[in-house]
Amino acid sequence: MQPHHDGSASYVPQQEPTLGETVDVFVRAPAGGDIQQVHVRTTGDGEPRFREATVDRVDGGVVWWRAEVEARNPVSNYRFLLSGRRRTRWLTAAGPADHDVPDHGDFKLVTHAPPPAWARDAVIYQIFPDRFARSAAASTRPLPDWAIPCDWDTPVIGRGPETPHQLYGGDLDGIAERLDHLDRLGVNTVYLTPVFPARSNHRYDAASFDRVDPLLGGDAALARLADAVRARGWRLLGDITSNHTGDAHDWFTAASSDVRAPERELYYFDGSTGDYESWNGVKSLPKLNWGSAELRRRFATADDAALRRWLRPPYGLDGWRVDVANMTGRRGADAYTHEVAALLRSVVVGDRPDGLLMAEHGHDHTGDLDRDGWHGTMNYVGFTDPVWSWLRHGDQPAPNFLGTPGGVPRRDADAVLATMDAYRSLVSWRAYTHSWQLLGSHDSARIRTVVGDAARQEVAAGLLATMPGIPMIFAGDELGLTGTNGESSRTPMPWHRPESWDAGTLAAYRALIALRRVEPALRHGGLRRLHHDPDTLVFLREAPTGAVLVLARRAAGAPVRLAGLPAAENVYGGAPALRPDPDGTLTLPGDGPTFQVWRLC
Repeated sequence: MQPHHDGSASYVPQQEPTLGETVDVFVRAPAGGDIQQVHVRTTGDGEPRFREATVDRVDGGVVWWRAEVEARNPVSNYRFLLSGRRRTRWLTAAGPADHDVPDHGDFKLVTHAPPPAWARDAVIYQIFPDRFARSAAASTRPLPDWAIPCDWDTPVIGRGPETPHQLYGGDLDGIAERLDHLDRLGVNTVYLTPVFPARSNHRYDAASFDRVDPLLGGDAALARLADAVRARGWRLLGDITSNHTGDAHDWFTAASSDVRAPERELYYFDGSTGDYESWNGVKSLPKLNWGSAELRRRFATADDAALRRWLRPPYGLDGWRVDVANMTGRRGADAYTHEVAALLRSVVVGDRPDGLLMAEHGHDHTGDLDRDGWHGTMNYVGFTDPVWSWLRHGDQPAPNFLGTPGGVPRRDADAVLATMDAYRSLVSWRAYTHSWQLLGSHDSARIRTVVGDAARQEVAAGLLATMPGIPMIFAGDELGLTGTNGESSRTPMPWHRPESWDAGTLAAYRALIALRRVEPALRHGGLRRLHHDPDTLVFLREAPTGAVLVLARRAAGAPVRLAGLPAAENVYGGAPALRPDPDGTLTLPGDGPTFQVWRLC
């Protein structure tokens, strides 16, 4: 058993320290191991200091060491020095190390105002409005000139110039009519991709932030949907682009038609050529200039600003997912990203004290969190990609995300865990557990296509439901829908073809979400890994209220034997209860692919 510490309540009982407060932190270590002394090292104001830990208690075969850490700075780093007869080791968020390691992997106490309390208990359901459900009124609305009208069964064009123009006619009233499906699934938070008018089906090229697209039913339809969601006790999140607008946006049309227009400063125009900066060179997506005070006013701080309007009645959004947060405010020498994140957060929580602000990062997010800005991120690099690489079927084409040459490689569990740890260790436990874990989205391949079959998708969904973080499900994954890339994954929901649904996959998602709802350790507990081999992951989620044991296998292998654990009752997967062998060990089954969960007795 390795020494262990994480940021959960078992190890840091004071979960929301205030600046200057001294809090207790705990390390668990094996009794009889080579640990004779423990010190905690802090770096308050940038200077290392050591304080000796004391033995708080001995519980069976575990020694609990207690130390004090001052939350000296808004983000206070700490680590442990474990001294024994034979060796001295550091224990940081990246794990034990026999050599000196940089401070950026230390554990972190954060005194910035916390994310809303409801977020840790959320299960997010992502809806791409054009493809989810269509009300009767949808067929009466005039189509814009850019649209290619499609029947609900028209195949999605996964690549090419027609892709963003296929219009299936899903609308907000259609979503409201299908909330019973979400209720049966067990989710409690609805996240809508953009609902503003645009010249595409994805609507990330907003033509205005001041109104809801009439194709979706307009402002009144959003108010109706918000009422329907709130009536169930759920939350509703919007999606907004802080990095760019569409070239049809009224700000941009004014800026591009008159060099003296006040809107000119909202974008990056070349003074000599008249050309402008755009997202990745896509000219329909002109980039916003956050060096502009006028942009900050219009987008965020004015009473009628885009960010604020939709948080208020009658819409009352519970927060925002911010598109391309990683690029927002970054352009050449301009580096406004952290300023902008803090500004947007202050505005959101000023209007909605329980409002959530989530950032999209498709790659490394670690430098942008824990800065009193984004509450968390979409954790593609620390969850999605490693899960894909572990579970992807060898006979399937390599899934691709964000243009990685050759796609995501197939990796064994040690590399997968190393990837997860590398990103987890560089942010606070709070930022990690308030980030969205996801198996895919409207921007990626579908998880069923990545893993190839229902059994492996169940393992993936099991990890989604039992790992720390906020699970996010892309609409249709629970039915076993497929898609090879972000565009082809935007599949219309087959409401009229229930015979095409994968009933087993739907049942697995429902049972896993229900399990997460009833087991506090899965929402608030720590994470302690017990075993891994190339095809197997075994870990514990532990909280003061109890613990659960998780086994994930991508293939059959040797049974796993674990020492030091009590008996356990199976609560997911149907495996037998676990009873200690005569030598005191538990034996976990070796069949696979499988996903099993036990509650420790």
